[in-house]
Amino acid sequence: MSYNVIDFNSETTAGKLSAKAFRDNTKYNALEVGHAMTEDIGPELRKCAESNSKYIDQDEFCVIMLISKDNVLTNLIRRKFFAWPFLPKPRPNQAVLLYNKKLDMFTKRLWVLPSDVVMAELHELSIVHKNYQSMKRWTDEFYRGWRAKKVKGKIKFYNVDPCHFWDYIRKENDIKLLSEYEYVLAHRNKLLNTGSNIGDLEWTKTDDVGDFFGDQIVHSNIALSN
Repeated sequence: MSYNVIDFNSETTAGKLSAKAFRDNTKYNALEVGHAMTEDIGPELRKCAESNSKYIDQDEFCVIMLISKDNVLTNLIRRKFFAWPFLPKPRPNQAVLLYNKKLDMFTKRLWVLPSDVVMAELHELSIVHKNYQSMKRWTDEFYRGWRAKKVKGKIKFYNVDPCHFWDYIRKENDIKLLSEYEYVLAHRNKLLNTGSNIGDLEWTKTDDVGDFFGDQIVHSNIALSN
């Protein structure tokens, strides 16, 4: 099965691309496909940063790329670009960069997480190739704090220290940017009054943030389909 990246600036619809991919029996070189899928990521990240810069009232903010599959067109992969004034929740298939408005440039690669399957494999390995060492480090910090608990005969996973990853990223990069959780808590009333869609405001009503993170992060196959 071949995969296509959707060009939203073209008149070609996602459905047409999906049908074309299903009819295509060509065997492609995996390395060439990878290069083709990543060649325009840089310009798209820049476009996202520039278009959101006027709306975010702070000198530094995060620009995020998320890779997800389509719920209906299963042979298509979508790349989503967005900007937030806080450190987002870490999740599989995610890249997060720090953009500085005054310098007009990306100053830091905060983290890059691969698919959930690759993350699990990296976490189990004690030694990896140098090209994967940073990704393994972020993956290990992502999993730190997770604990398994048997509930009604079923194994469930809980994050007993969900803020650890953000603390680690801040220390590693010497930054003070608030996490998504901290940002929404600090601005909750304002966001509610303005009807903002930033974050899931319901989870700020409880101190049991571990349960929230368990639902939002562990089941990545559900989260990435949204």
